[in-house]
Amino acid sequence: MSFAQRLAARRTEFGLLLVAAVLMAVTLLNLNLAQGEGVNSEVLWVIGGFILVFTIAHLALCMTAPHADQVMLPVASVLNGFGLVMVYRLDLALDQNLANKQVVWTLVGVALMVAVLVLIRDHRALSRYSYILGLVGLVLLALPLVWPTSMNADANIWISIGPFSVQPGEFSKILLLLFFAQLLVNKRALFNVAGYRILGLEFPRLRDLGPILAVWAVAILIMAGENDFGPALLLFATVLAMMFLATGRVSWLLIGAVLVVVGGSAVYQISDKIQARVQNFIDPVSNFDTTGYQLSQSLFGLSSGGIAGSGLGKGHPELIPVAESDFILAVVGEELGLIGLSAVIVLFAIFVTRGLRTALRSRDSYGKLVAAGLSFTIAIQVFVVVAGITALMPMTGLTTPFMSQGGSSLMANYILLGLILRISDSSYSNDSAGLEASR
Repeated sequence: MSFAQRLAARRTEFGLLLVAAVLMAVTLLNLNLAQGEGVNSEVLWVIGGFILVFTIAHLALCMTAPHADQVMLPVASVLNGFGLVMVYRLDLALDQNLANKQVVWTLVGVALMVAVLVLIRDHRALSRYSYILGLVGLVLLALPLVWPTSMNADANIWISIGPFSVQPGEFSKILLLLFFAQLLVNKRALFNVAGYRILGLEFPRLRDLGPILAVWAVAILIMAGENDFGPALLLFATVLAMMFLATGRVSWLLIGAVLVVVGGSAVYQISDKIQARVQNFIDPVSNFDTTGYQLSQSLFGLSSGGIAGSGLGKGHPELIPVAESDFILAVVGEELGLIGLSAVIVLFAIFVTRGLRTALRSRDSYGKLVAAGLSFTIAIQVFVVVAGITALMPMTGLTTPFMSQGGSSLMANYILLGLILRISDSSYSNDSAGLEASR
């Protein structure tokens, strides 16, 4: 296939990326005008950098994965662009310079996505290294416990490398999901062995519970050691969803729910931070001056935004501490209202749906579980973030994929996207090969 044919094959993606670029540019310029700022060099840098980055991404996909899904990258670009606009909005309010850095991190993330597509020509090759990937994932997960950091944070989830701070847990979740996908493929027959039948549900034998008990134990150790339950909750919930997909047993979900309650209760007893977050979840306003300040300001902002929002640039999101990271969706809710926040959630729903569509189209079990697991981790993360900022569940400290400011999250999510796109492209190639063979 010539390069011109590859470009033509991905014209849908090109059109959607063009719409994303126009939408981002118009929104950013509108924000600047609303703030009384002219068209300055920083705005042009953000817009130009955004267009350049996703032009590179599109051309790279044409070369390395011409038959991959054509919707996921544009959706990621809209979310990324929307996040850039919100970060720039906070820059104007707080006199920061985070939007320019975010463009650079986006470039690094897209470069990693391209590297995944170039280096991994067949996703099934990863299954041969599943145990090594799992070991590396565990090491990365535990690294903050022994690596000195300059970050002054209440959760020990960062490491410092020179002038940069990295959250290795963002990358470890991908490696661990690759490991568990292969484990479930190898042990699917074992997990389906009938054990005990209670109230019409088939529960596994105790010795078959090993993998999920191991994940549960690791999650508990992470929560206790790092004083944070967000990454552990995300990992455990995603593995649980993968086990349900692999076995079709509702009993696994019930067992997982019981383990979450038991583990969460145990960690609650020893962690002052988690106790404070639960108390804030119950009544954030009662602790407004102390630990409940961030959540209270988020709720006030969402309330003032209402249905249509206060208007881009017309709210006060700077009152929410660390809004550019943990609470960026609260900024969206305040200035663009329920309508804007719902649009963001719909975009994530489209992204996850296309990922699950890739899982359904994959012809091998490993590809199905990897694509489904990576898609579910995005869905679970967005659910937990939205529930946290609206006080539907205790805050977890998780960031919003593709939108929150920070390099670790962006890089990890573009690696995740690269893996799903590789599986998508391989699925099309395998379908074509099967069609040719049938002829």
